[in-house]
Amino acid sequence: MNRKKITELVFDYGVALYIVSALIMLIIPIPAMLMDILLAIDLSMAFAILFNAMYVKEALDMSFYPTMLLCTTVFRIALNVSSTRLILTTGNPGKVIEVFGQFVGAGDLIIGIIVYFILIIVQFVVINKGSERVSEVTARFTLDAMPGKQMAIDADLNTGVIDDKEAKRRRDHIQQEATFFGNMDGASKYVKGDAAAGLIITAVNIVGGILMGVLRQSLSLNEAVDKYTILTIGDGLVSSIPSLCTSLATGVLVTKGAGESDFGHTLINQVFGLPKVMYLVGAVVAFLGVFSPLPPVIYVIIGAVYIVGGRMMQQRVEESITEEAVEETEEAQAEEIRQPENVNSLLQVDPIELEFGYGIIPLADINQGGDLLDRVVMIRRQIALELGTVVPIIRLRDNIQLNPNQYIIKIKGIQISEGEILFDHYMAMNPGHVEEEITGIPTFEPSFHLPAIWITESQRERAESMGYTVVDPPSIIATHLTEVIREHIAELMTRQDVQNLVNNLKENNAALVDELVPKLMSLGEIEKVLQNLLSEGISIRDLVTIFETLADYAPSTHDTDILTEYVRQSLKRAISNKYFIPGETTSVVTLDPKVEQEIMGSVKQTETGAYLTLDPERTRAILKSVVSQAKKLEDNGRSPIVMTSPIVRMYFKKMTEETYKDLIVISYNEVESDVELQSVGMVTA
Repeated sequence: MNRKKITELVFDYGVALYIVSALIMLIIPIPAMLMDILLAIDLSMAFAILFNAMYVKEALDMSFYPTMLLCTTVFRIALNVSSTRLILTTGNPGKVIEVFGQFVGAGDLIIGIIVYFILIIVQFVVINKGSERVSEVTARFTLDAMPGKQMAIDADLNTGVIDDKEAKRRRDHIQQEATFFGNMDGASKYVKGDAAAGLIITAVNIVGGILMGVLRQSLSLNEAVDKYTILTIGDGLVSSIPSLCTSLATGVLVTKGAGESDFGHTLINQVFGLPKVMYLVGAVVAFLGVFSPLPPVIYVIIGAVYIVGGRMMQQRVEESITEEAVEETEEAQAEEIRQPENVNSLLQVDPIELEFGYGIIPLADINQGGDLLDRVVMIRRQIALELGTVVPIIRLRDNIQLNPNQYIIKIKGIQISEGEILFDHYMAMNPGHVEEEITGIPTFEPSFHLPAIWITESQRERAESMGYTVVDPPSIIATHLTEVIREHIAELMTRQDVQNLVNNLKENNAALVDELVPKLMSLGEIEKVLQNLLSEGISIRDLVTIFETLADYAPSTHDTDILTEYVRQSLKRAISNKYFIPGETTSVVTLDPKVEQEIMGSVKQTETGAYLTLDPERTRAILKSVVSQAKKLEDNGRSPIVMTSPIVRMYFKKMTEETYKDLIVISYNEVESDVELQSVGMVTA
């Protein structure tokens, strides 16, 4: 076992022994010699705590101080109980208590009592009372200042002054600071109780000692009073001095606050840092020594010390000013030759961003019970399973420029959508069959722009029993984000994403990948085909089938739109499963064959692809018919599906996607043979 482990074991068992010994002393009598040793340990511990409190850089460096205070208080009370037992049973509590009673009290009963009560008054009335009040106010102000400090950190993070790691460190520091000063508010009661307990124990010892001396040891009343009162005063002084040190340490620690400078250096600078003040104090003290009955030697010497100290301080200030001027000059020279700032990091654009006001921060803060981060992870997993592509990392950040309950969604740095929630409320939506209304704040669901109502927690159960669909704020944001990602997933796909998919597929299908890439198609052409599929909500998870189809047809054409149609036909099982319910007849709208011929007749082929040259009036007439027929389906709760011939499908989709982006256009070759369709209308013009 190395030295480090041995040291750790000694520390661990030493602390445990310190606490257990206090409990043992409450039960088992201890000899006078051991009492002397334990009293010396208690006094040394009090000095160690006091000096640590004076010289730590900041209060959080003694974050375990409340626990330490509890342990030392219990240990001191256990010593009081043991010393009381020794005084009353043997009359010999040890050398330390006798010395304090005779030497500190000058061997006189009255002097000892006066000195003891002066110490108690100073500790109880001055130090404890002030420390308790400072602890209470500091804890309250620290908690009140937390939101402002959090916003300042968020502002620094948004402006790039600090990074995420530094922001997390600062937030943790604020949390620790609030916890510490909150604990100190309660721990100050230990100090106050310790002083009160010492006073009560002293009174009990005096009365009990006198009774023991008169009744059990046959002493006269004067002898009993003299003997036991001096011993009790000695015991009280031995306990009050460590208690006074602990009280003083508590006061120093809570008044020091969050200062990060050395205690002694800062205190000396603040009291004696101004030469003008030193000169004035020296002159006043020397004047009192010369022109008053006060001892002239003492006052003149002290006045001279202040004047000399003022002169030394003035020289130090002048040297400091000179050094600062030299440093500023060197910094200015270095600034002139400094290389231009590296701004490359500012050029990066996040693919997806979710920014929110400070009122939504609790939803994203794990420490406050927020689960928004976990929901974002689930969104990426859901999209991967549903569409077969990996969603880029979603950046979450707070933005103090937004309204407290507002959030915005950005794609590649551009705002795409926004929403607003009410914290501690729920959104209730009528699915269409609820007749009874519920009171609340009218609003719109941000994902699908459906009418909704904000309700409180107390209304939630009633709304659900009435048939309303009730969702919480995190679910609203997650659903909105999911729909935006689905809508823009095609443009989020990059060549690097395609390369990653190819590499993953190549592990088990090397022959297929080697045949297709790059011999028949480039990464860019494959990317275009995959984007075409994703833009219409078709999953690309079955990459083997997609690549097999591309390898079959790529030798005959490089038109990515036509290749997309071939791939769709190969994926007809997945398309049928997505839009048609097995065993049920699906209502659809068909496209008039005359309109199909008219569309095909207006197609113009170029080197870069095909486009339509259809007359604008005819286009408007066709689109008007599409809207009319699709509305019939939607009114009956059906998806707006239009069936076309295979050769027309892609051109008809392009013609309608700007006007009716949710329209589903499927060719007959993309439907399984066992699917039952029923035409309820025809697009014509």
